[in-house]
Amino acid sequence: MSFNKIAVLGLGKVGHLAAELLVESGFTVTGIDARETRAPFATKTVDLSDTAALKAALEGQEAVLSCLPYHLNIGVSTVAHGLGLHYFDLTEDVPTTKHIRELAKTSKGLMAPQCGLAPGFVGIVAADLANQFDSVRSIKLRVGALPQNPTGLLGYAFNWSPEGVVNEYLNDCEVIEEGVLKTVSAMEWTEAIYIDGMQLEAFTTSGGLGTMCETYLGKIENLDYKTMRYPGHVQLMNFFFHELLMRENRAEAGRILTNAKPPVDEDVVYVHVAAEGRVDGQMRRKEFVRSYYPVEIGGKSRTAIAWTTSASVVAVIEMVRGGALPQQGFLKQEDIPLKPYLDTRTGHYYQIGHRARHA
Repeated sequence: MSFNKIAVLGLGKVGHLAAELLVESGFTVTGIDARETRAPFATKTVDLSDTAALKAALEGQEAVLSCLPYHLNIGVSTVAHGLGLHYFDLTEDVPTTKHIRELAKTSKGLMAPQCGLAPGFVGIVAADLANQFDSVRSIKLRVGALPQNPTGLLGYAFNWSPEGVVNEYLNDCEVIEEGVLKTVSAMEWTEAIYIDGMQLEAFTTSGGLGTMCETYLGKIENLDYKTMRYPGHVQLMNFFFHELLMRENRAEAGRILTNAKPPVDEDVVYVHVAAEGRVDGQMRRKEFVRSYYPVEIGGKSRTAIAWTTSASVVAVIEMVRGGALPQQGFLKQEDIPLKPYLDTRTGHYYQIGHRARHA
């Protein structure tokens, strides 16, 4: 079922860019935000927490992409389900995804949450690596969205939603360890990783695996997701959240951190995905390691975190429109084939937007 008309909810950096990429790919886009927004596509100003107003705004659409804070997506997905629309979002929130899975059991369209960078793109990459083995022993996913030129002890800048970062630092994390599905604390299991000669530290954070634990349970010994930061970051964040008890006031924690470390234009997204397993009886390791930098889209420089997130979901939407993915039910990111994804108009940015740090 090909479709063309799509509403994009939330016109921040990621949402606005996703809408532009959808226009480039031939979609008829309506951008919807709580604030009046100037854009090269049609826009509406709607209170997105008002279910009746949202339903009225989505009448006549064929699909919806939510780029809103995660707590609004339960309401948005419910409205989209009721209208029979395809639904896409970027959420890393586990309870939100569980709600959408229930909706998908009776959906007329496709329900596809977790279509961002992580969960999202890295899950597609991980599944592609895993499929190259006769049997898989472990899959490790590591992602870091960082300033290129860090300052201060934290070595960080909040180029992503502070609400999302605080949640992934505090919520429990699903992993598979020695074949057993477990829940572990965030900001633990610290390890050193080197990319392009740059030392980083990685530690557990929530949500990055999406539905992968369910998919690989019983098939794999070890599976985990970690966030990468510059060395020393996790110790300071543990002090901030746990010793100073900022975990008890997440909204205030996000405000303090964003005020201290505002977004930067010169960022980098590091991706390190590795799988180990057997091929013809021999143990092998395969890796996908990239450093993604800002690129120019529509005559403007776009931050690495903005374009990697936006391009990820738009590539999936292109594949659904083209019939390469299911048209109904629930979509797991790890069920999306990597090569056709990278071959879409928007997925191609992943092939041109990376380089070695010292290239």
